[in-house]
Amino acid sequence: MSEIPRYLREGYLSVEELKRYIGLPSEERLRQRPVAVPECPQEIPCTPCAEICPTNAILMEHPNATPKVDYEKCIGCSLCVQICPGLAFFMIHYVGDKARVTLPHEILPVPNVGEEVVLLNRVGEEVGKGKVVTVVPREKSRGDTPIVTVEVPLELAWDVRAIKVVRE
Repeated sequence: MSEIPRYLREGYLSVEELKRYIGLPSEERLRQRPVAVPECPQEIPCTPCAEICPTNAILMEHPNATPKVDYEKCIGCSLCVQICPGLAFFMIHYVGDKARVTLPHEILPVPNVGEEVVLLNRVGEEVGKGKVVTVVPREKSRGDTPIVTVEVPLELAWDVRAIKVVRE
């Protein structure tokens, strides 16, 4: 019997596993415009990301395959982030000495544009502070998840996967 992969035991991909299983876009590509990054290593029957992509940048060999992104075709629209039921898609964009990370945000309160937020890594640990750049509110009656873009220090681009709003 084979050993269960670490990401299945722990419930998240490390940055090293992300590089190995998914592959990362080049720095040159990351500076051009936002790019979708799937953090979905399990083979499960789920295809909304591939179905919604307007440029067919998300490739899946079959309905159970893990999504792969053709980073050159990705236009950075974030529809995959918005539709992913597993909250496993993120957008990354390098802008000068900062990075913008677009992520689903399911915890209330929803932040406001310009608000400073606490940056959290994949295991919920605080790793710094960032500034909210955009908020795409979703239809509450349908239970949609808001999508937030936060500006973070460049060195945290591959660590930040959630935020915490702290208000006095």
